[in-house]
Amino acid sequence: MATEELPSQFDVVILGTGLTESVIAAACSRVGQSVLHLDRRNYYAGNWASFTFNGLLSWIEEYKNQQEVLTTESEQVWRSLIDEGEDVVPLNSVDSSISNLEVFCYASEEEEKEEETKVSLPSSQPVNTQTTSEETNSDSTEGQETVTTDDPTEAVVKMQKEGDEIFEPTEEKAIPEISDSSQSQEEKEQQPISSPADPPVEKITYQKLLKEGRRFNIDLVSKLMYSRGALVDLLIKSNVSRYAEFKNISRILTCRNGKVEQVPCSRADVFASKQLTVVEKRMLMKYLTFCLDFEQHPEEYQDSSEKPFREFLKTKKLTENLQDFVLHSIAMVSQETPTEEGLKATQHFLRCLGRYGNTPFLFPLYGLGEIPQCFCRMCAVFGGIYCLRHSVQCLVVDKASNKVKAVIDTRSQRINCSHFVVEDSYIRDEQRQSTTYRQISRAVLITDRSVLPSESEQQISLVTVPSLDGSLVRMVELCSSSMTCMPGTYLVHLTCSSSGSAQEDLAPVISRLFYVPSSPGEEPEEGAEERSKPTVLWVMYFSMRDTSVLDSSSYSLPNNVHLCTGPDARLGSDYSIKLAESVFHHLLPDEEFCPPAPNPEDIIYDGDGSQAEGAGFDDTNNTEGDNSQAEEEGVAQEKSPSAESSEASENIDSTTQETPLETTAQTTLTD
Repeated sequence: MATEELPSQFDVVILGTGLTESVIAAACSRVGQSVLHLDRRNYYAGNWASFTFNGLLSWIEEYKNQQEVLTTESEQVWRSLIDEGEDVVPLNSVDSSISNLEVFCYASEEEEKEEETKVSLPSSQPVNTQTTSEETNSDSTEGQETVTTDDPTEAVVKMQKEGDEIFEPTEEKAIPEISDSSQSQEEKEQQPISSPADPPVEKITYQKLLKEGRRFNIDLVSKLMYSRGALVDLLIKSNVSRYAEFKNISRILTCRNGKVEQVPCSRADVFASKQLTVVEKRMLMKYLTFCLDFEQHPEEYQDSSEKPFREFLKTKKLTENLQDFVLHSIAMVSQETPTEEGLKATQHFLRCLGRYGNTPFLFPLYGLGEIPQCFCRMCAVFGGIYCLRHSVQCLVVDKASNKVKAVIDTRSQRINCSHFVVEDSYIRDEQRQSTTYRQISRAVLITDRSVLPSESEQQISLVTVPSLDGSLVRMVELCSSSMTCMPGTYLVHLTCSSSGSAQEDLAPVISRLFYVPSSPGEEPEEGAEERSKPTVLWVMYFSMRDTSVLDSSSYSLPNNVHLCTGPDARLGSDYSIKLAESVFHHLLPDEEFCPPAPNPEDIIYDGDGSQAEGAGFDDTNNTEGDNSQAEEEGVAQEKSPSAESSEASENIDSTTQETPLETTAQTTLTD
C-alpha cells in the first residue's frame, strides 16, 4: 500500500514507536479507538531498538551521512493545506537525541579480505559523529508499507510469515512463545571466585564478527525487568507476554577493590557466601528482614529519613563490606540518596526475589527491542495501522481552541485526528521552554569471556561498579543463550548518568575490568595482569538524551498533544509504563488501561462460529465474560502489598528459590 493514501480520519495519531508510545497505541486500539502509528525510521522501537551487528554498523554509517542533510526539509509544500483560522506547529524531521558517538574495533583483521562487507568500519579509527537520529537496521522492514486487520487470528498468522512487512522480528527471530527460562540447577550454582578460563581456541576476528553478525541483537538502551515491576505486570495483564520469552538474570555481581564478587541475595546465597563472615551473614539477614516491612517500624528510620542512605546504614552497624553490598547491588542507589528512598528500593528488590528465579530480574530474549514490538503487534491485532519511514511534517492547530485538529504527513496528506501522541525527539527547540537536558552515557562492548568465569558459561549478570567520582556505573553482561551475541563472545552494556562524554565517563571503568588492546589483535604479554581480564573486541560509546524529568509545562504545545519521553537512566521501565498509563487516562478517562486480550482459541466469530479464512473479528463479542475466561486460563491477578511482603519474606527465609512459572506445552508468564 506504498502508493495508496491513508484513511483521512483517526481517533489517535501516534508518532514514534518507542516503548511508551507502543503501549499507548496498544491500549487505545484494544478499547476500540482507531489508531495510526507512524515512525520516520524504518525500524521499530526508536531509542529502545535492537540491532544485529551488521545492522548497527549500517545505523552508524547512516548516522554520519545524515549530518549533511539536516537542513534540506521544505515547509512550503503543506502551506496550501492550511485553512483560515488554523495555525501550524512544524515538527523535527531528524532525531538529535543521540550524540558523541565513537566506535573502536580491537579485534584482529585476519582472514580472507573477500569476506569483508560494505558496512564495515575502519577498525582502528573512531567514528566521531555529533548529533543525529536513530538509524537503519539493514534488514529491517520496508517503511512505506501500511497494514491493518480486523481479524486477530489473521494478524498472528501474518506475524509468523517470512518477510512480513510490519511485524517481522529483527533478523532471523521467529515469533517466540513464553518458555520456562529459569536456569538449570547446575547453572544456578555459583562458583567461588577463580582464575579465568582459558581463552577460546578459535580466535574471534573482526571478519568473524561480521560473518556472524546476525547472531547479535544489540540494544541502544540497557534495562532489565523487575519481576514485580510495572512492565511485567502489564505484560501479564494484557496477555502480551505470549509474544515474547524471557530469561532470568542468573547472578548479581559487584566490583570492590578491583575484584568482581557475587552479591548474596536470598538466605541460601547469604549463608553460602564466602565473602562474608558468620557475623556479617547474621547482620545482613537481620537488616534485609527489617527492610521487607520497614513501614511497620517507623521509629527505626524516621529520624534518618532525609539523611543520606549511607549514613543510615552506618547507624544499623553494618560493616563497610555489607554497606557496599546493600547500597550498590541491592538498593542500587547513590550514597546521597535519601534514606526512605533507599529503603523502598531495597524493599522492592527483595519483593521481586523468587518470582521467576533466584534474582529479581528478567531479560527478554533477542533484546529489549522486542518489547515495544510486542505491544505494536497487539495494536495491529485490534485494527491499528502502521507505517514506517513515514512521519508528520506539522500539526494543524485550531486557533480558537488551541487544539490539534489534523496532521500533515510527509506525503502531504492531511489526516484529521482527535488526539496526537508524540515522542519528545520530534519536538523542535522553539516549542521547548528549556533546551538543557540530562544525558545518559552508554557503552556497548563485545568481549571474549566473562568478567567472572564460572563452571557454566551461560550466565546473564548484573554488575554494579562504583566509579572513581562516587557515582554508580551499571553493567549488564549477556551470554549467547540470551540470543544477543554469537557463541564464544559476551555482549556487555554499561550505563551511567553523564558528567562528560560517554567515553570520558565509561572508558576508565572499562579499563579496570577489561583488557583494552592498544592496537587491533594485540594480546597482553605472558604473565601480565591483563591476561586475567576479558579482552575487548569492539566498543561503541554514545550519549543519549534523558528528558524524563521534564513535564508538560516544559513545552509550548496545543492542549491535546501528549508528549512521551525517551528512556530514562533507571534500571527498570516503571517510569515509561506509568507515563503510558497516565497519557492513556488523559485520552480516555473512562476506559480500562490495556484489558486482557483474548487468546486466539477463545475468539468468537460471526455466523456459525467457524473460523474460516477471512472471517472478521467482531469486537462486540469480546465481552466481559470472555475476559474472565482469559483470566481463568492464565492471566495473573494482582496481589496485595501485604501478600507480596509475606511472599518476599518466605523467599529470603527459604533455602530454595520459588520459580512459579506455569510449565505446560505452551508456557505462560504468570504469577
